[in-house]
Amino acid sequence: MAKSAPKQNNRKTVGRYVSPESRGKVTIRRPQTEDHSPHWYGWMILDLLAFGMIVITLNYLQVLPGSVSSWYLVLGLVSMFSGFYLATRYH
Repeated sequence: MAKSAPKQNNRKTVGRYVSPESRGKVTIRRPQTEDHSPHWYGWMILDLLAFGMIVITLNYLQVLPGSVSSWYLVLGLVSMFSGFYLATRYH
C-alpha cells in the first residue's frame, strides 16, 4: 500500500514569532530629536485663540469702531479656527 503525500497546511505555524514592525501593525518610533515644533509655535496657537475670542467679545460689546459688524465676527472666527488648525499640527 502506497502512502499518500502529506497535505499542505496553509495555516500559520504556531509559535513562530513575527515582529509587529515586519507585519506592518506598528509604526516604528522616530527619535525624540526629530520633528519638533518651533519654540514660538505654542504661543502662536494661544495668541490666535485669545485674539479671536477678544475680537468677538469686543464686537458684541460695541467697543470696536464701526459698531457691530459681521466682518469682526468673521475675523474672530478665522483667527480661532486657524489656532485650532495649528493645534492639530503641534508636536
